[in-house]
Amino acid sequence: MDRNILMRTSSVLRCVTSRPVCAQHAFGAFLADKTRCLQPQVHQQLSHYAQLHHSEQSIASQSLDPLDPHAYTSGRWLRRDTSERESRYITFDFDALCEKVLTCSHGAASIISYEKKEGGFNRVFIFTLDNAKRVVARLPFKLAGPPRLTTTSEVATIRYLQMNTGIPIPKIIDWNDDASTPIGTEYILMEHASGIQLHQRWPTMTSEQQVRCISDIYQKLKEMAAIKFPVYGSLYMEHSLPSSASQHVLEDPRFSIGPHCGAMYWDCEIGESRYYHNTVPNRGPRTSLRAYCDGLIDTGISRIPPSEPVLPKRPRYHGTIEEHLGLLESGRIVLKKISEDSRVQDAATPTLFHPDLHKRNIFVSDDDPTSVTAIIDWQSAAVEPAFWYADLIPDFAKPIPHPTLEDQLEFNSEQCVKVFNISTQFLTPTLARPRLMDEAFFRPYRYCYRTWKDGAVAFRDELIQTARRWEELGLADTCPYPTPTPVELATHKKEYQLFLAAQELRSNLSVLLNTATDGWAPPEDWETVKQAHKEYYDGILEAVLNNGDPDDDEPIRSEDDLREIWPFDLEMISSKRPV
Repeated sequence: MDRNILMRTSSVLRCVTSRPVCAQHAFGAFLADKTRCLQPQVHQQLSHYAQLHHSEQSIASQSLDPLDPHAYTSGRWLRRDTSERESRYITFDFDALCEKVLTCSHGAASIISYEKKEGGFNRVFIFTLDNAKRVVARLPFKLAGPPRLTTTSEVATIRYLQMNTGIPIPKIIDWNDDASTPIGTEYILMEHASGIQLHQRWPTMTSEQQVRCISDIYQKLKEMAAIKFPVYGSLYMEHSLPSSASQHVLEDPRFSIGPHCGAMYWDCEIGESRYYHNTVPNRGPRTSLRAYCDGLIDTGISRIPPSEPVLPKRPRYHGTIEEHLGLLESGRIVLKKISEDSRVQDAATPTLFHPDLHKRNIFVSDDDPTSVTAIIDWQSAAVEPAFWYADLIPDFAKPIPHPTLEDQLEFNSEQCVKVFNISTQFLTPTLARPRLMDEAFFRPYRYCYRTWKDGAVAFRDELIQTARRWEELGLADTCPYPTPTPVELATHKKEYQLFLAAQELRSNLSVLLNTATDGWAPPEDWETVKQAHKEYYDGILEAVLNNGDPDDDEPIRSEDDLREIWPFDLEMISSKRPV
């Protein structure tokens, strides 16, 4: 199964919530208190609404065939719903795909049935054949990455790992990166993984079984993390790249490292076009950490349009084109200076690792859930600095608070966290090294390339915090980022408080509405979620307008303020402002 959209959390939100805020603005506590009051009331209303509209929802769901091979049918979005679904529509010949499955499956004469599964970046068909075999067909959405290269690199990565490690990965039966074939789309056909998905077995496993399973996962992955690579980029097979592409041939000449095929480097993300009037495409391969820094900054610059867009209206903390360009060039100098530090260089070892390690991408034995039988979904795996992977915590190792004891973890969770830390320390030391370092060394790398999406204030705050801690971190000389004036700092503080309010609002709403942070909801919940969205907006707005004594630094004082940072589409919600 490919990356589940519910698992995708905004990196900006991680940026905000992982750092303590010295002076928490009132809106956060105010919003939390108000939404706690609103939640029972709204849920009661929604229960009544759902009962009234049950038959209508059933009719609507019947009109959209969940097995439609072309359309995205697994959910809807509260933000850019049409664009999100259109970007996941695949025009292809489903009958031709079925014929290809049979052609590649010796001993099978027909397809008995198929399942359709969808994640954020791929559509998966699981075909059951008349010889009792199952074949998996993975079709990438256009937002998954660059045409051809995304599929080619995934195949190369799987084959490289199968040849150089013992990681259990299902066998590739057939693949094609050319959408002009009779099938009409790129695809990868694979044998179905043996065993059962770990997320299905996890709730019934004992603490000892969970601990042994985590240990086995890292026993399997340690070989990959130990492989030494000379440069950063994505893996490709011999002769699979166009002649114009740069590549570094590995010791095994059947493989090379070429351009990074991650979506962040290409013009394939929804609502995030790329512009090359101020820079050129810089996708690698990169031979040094300094070159890697240039790639991140140039990617950030490529997101900045040639002129200020009229729509969509952006929050006041977003910043002008000139502010973004200046900030990114300052960031380039800071990143390169940090990269000179020997500790950072040691933590930047070119490393290949799984980009989305969680329970849905791991299969275990039906008879023994402590034995890993397959690890799937290697799309977008690339050779990155080790610190790029080091902060990724799999869902099986995330701490779960104890339901009744304050400041303690649930017992099974505590054991899993311990064995995860031990396993990474001793089995994947390349990743453990940056985990032990202060995260302040690496934060500017992680957020510099997305200033146009997040707002200039987020990366500016990273640079301010880095400058303040420069000497404490033991970095050489002085920080090249100039200290803002008191007036500039005061302006930044106000903008950053509004930015924090926006992130808190998004986080709270996703919990209250039971959606992903991008507003995704399953189809069976869609009508209920839409109604809840409107109810929460009306309720929060009423509370804002009735807040008669706001603090001096309160960022949300009016409907205009609230609409400015509201994370989801408001076209269907009328303004309460007086005409």
